[in-house]
Amino acid sequence: MADFSEVLSGRTNWTREFAAPIRDFLRTESGSSGVLAVAILLALAWANLAPGSYTEFWHTDFSLALGGRELNMSLQEWVNSGLMTLFFLVVGLEARREFDLGDLRDRSRFVLPVVAGVAGMAAPVLIYLAFNHGGEGAHGWGVAMSTDTALALGLLALVGRGVPDRVRVFLLTVFVVDDLIALLVIAIVYSENISLMPLLIAIVAFGVLLTVSLLRVRQVGVYVALGVVTWAALLTSGVDPVVAGLAIGLTASAYSPGRDELEQASGLFRLFREQPTPELARNATLGLTSTLSPNARLQHFYHPWTSYLIVPIFGLANAGITIDGDFLAQAFRSPITLGILFGYVIGKPVAVMTASWALTRFTGGRLRPQVGWAAVAGSGTIAGMGFTVSLLIATLAFEGRALTEAKLGLLSAVVVASALTWLVFRAAHLLSPARKAVALLGDVDELVDLMDPVDPERDHIRGPENASVTLVEYGDFECPYCGLAEPVVRDLLKDDDLRYVWRHLPLTDVHPRAQIAAEVSEAAAAQGAFWEMHDLLLANQENLKPADLMSYALQLGLDNDRIHDEVKRHVAAARVAQDVESADLSGVSGTPTFFVNGQRHYGAYDVETLKTAIKTARVRAKIRDTELPPLVRRRRARTT
Repeated sequence: MADFSEVLSGRTNWTREFAAPIRDFLRTESGSSGVLAVAILLALAWANLAPGSYTEFWHTDFSLALGGRELNMSLQEWVNSGLMTLFFLVVGLEARREFDLGDLRDRSRFVLPVVAGVAGMAAPVLIYLAFNHGGEGAHGWGVAMSTDTALALGLLALVGRGVPDRVRVFLLTVFVVDDLIALLVIAIVYSENISLMPLLIAIVAFGVLLTVSLLRVRQVGVYVALGVVTWAALLTSGVDPVVAGLAIGLTASAYSPGRDELEQASGLFRLFREQPTPELARNATLGLTSTLSPNARLQHFYHPWTSYLIVPIFGLANAGITIDGDFLAQAFRSPITLGILFGYVIGKPVAVMTASWALTRFTGGRLRPQVGWAAVAGSGTIAGMGFTVSLLIATLAFEGRALTEAKLGLLSAVVVASALTWLVFRAAHLLSPARKAVALLGDVDELVDLMDPVDPERDHIRGPENASVTLVEYGDFECPYCGLAEPVVRDLLKDDDLRYVWRHLPLTDVHPRAQIAAEVSEAAAAQGAFWEMHDLLLANQENLKPADLMSYALQLGLDNDRIHDEVKRHVAAARVAQDVESADLSGVSGTPTFFVNGQRHYGAYDVETLKTAIKTARVRAKIRDTELPPLVRRRRARTT
């Protein structure tokens, strides 16, 4: 039986919100970091208990032959150059999603992540070169620059318990830039003996792939074939082929499903329901899938595979080093190990904090972090974890003892960065509640997802008008999930600093009586009984026939003849249509959908989850109002 919180994540919608929720991405990354950690420990155990076996296994040749051509690489090379291409495909997909749907859709918010990301790479490189200037390890400077976002997010969940999601989103946003630049470094610096003809073939194949993507060609085989050609050509050219994954991921646009497309998909499903034939089943399946963006479809398929299988296999294939007392004594005097360790645990946090402070100072606060300064510091320290990309660069730049020393530096940085991050967030939690809120959340207004602001003259509102938190629900009186959400909302309304707004979104393609129910509620509103009718309709969702609706009006003591006449003439249809239009503007395609102080709420809508979101919104509202002059605060209180 499904968990009740999962039921309270449901929506009347033929899709499950694959396009937008960055929190799903964060949960996958955090969970997969545990698998990666286990893989690293297994690699270390294997390499120390049976070092010959470890090396022999991962250096086993594996060949693919077609006609007279043969592709021969070791198992480790297949993992590093083959499977990791899919990992960087997901990196490209996430970068594109941030541009299309995340905080970076406001292009001004892209400046700080770029500056902080670049500074967070440059400082560790400079520290590394200071240790290795003129030495044999100087060529490996690329090892000391890239944060392992997945590992950082996972360990942040452990050492930074209670840290708001906004902090994790900030970390992810900054270090998406990190991954992009690291891939360029691999392509330019750590690719050798480049052949121009295969490189030209790769560019042409990618150009064709980009063209068919713009033309919205839907044949998956076309993209697979062009992607394989691009990868193989890059491999032959001498450029590390993982770059192909990143480039392909960046071409996949992200967008939320439109309500029109969802209605068409539900129509196809209805046809199948009436006549369940294989052809109609195929049409319905294609119709449902086509509502999702290419980015959403690819992420949904590849992200779990890369996070829970490919990256752990990469860790297992590359993290194994033989450790003994003599090696540790020499390695921790090695400029390679020390350059990587100090570059990550000192260079990363100092660079992230300095870049964020400088940009805030020089722009007069117009460009500043979306979180508080303790969160910026914690993001900087946790960024001192370089593993996946850094280890990949290490295998390209080093071999033998130098490679082992580089691996030790990376593993040591993970341990130290975790400890520093714990100290930063522990210090933040020791502050008073008000100071802790500012330290973690900051005072920057978040992007508003609700495009049509609440209007007390038009909207239906419960709770005090001057409440610091506004909860808006787009609902459908026939939607069973809205019925499940109703007792949750009633519980929340015990909060005397919360106002609740109901807006109509009748999904007539799946709920044929939703429109007339909405119009009846508006007819009741004309007689001052909207909320009484609202409660009756949600309590009797199975009984919304015209005769039932009229009986509810009679039960409430309303003028039945007037309601009958207004509904018959569709007097309230325009009023309901206004709510539907506002839902479309805000990207709402299913019910119930909640907005907390203008920000869309993703995930479950059980009491505890919504209370947490409301509590965070209230804290941010208090921080914001504290920063405003008294006259502006009074004016805002009158207009919100």
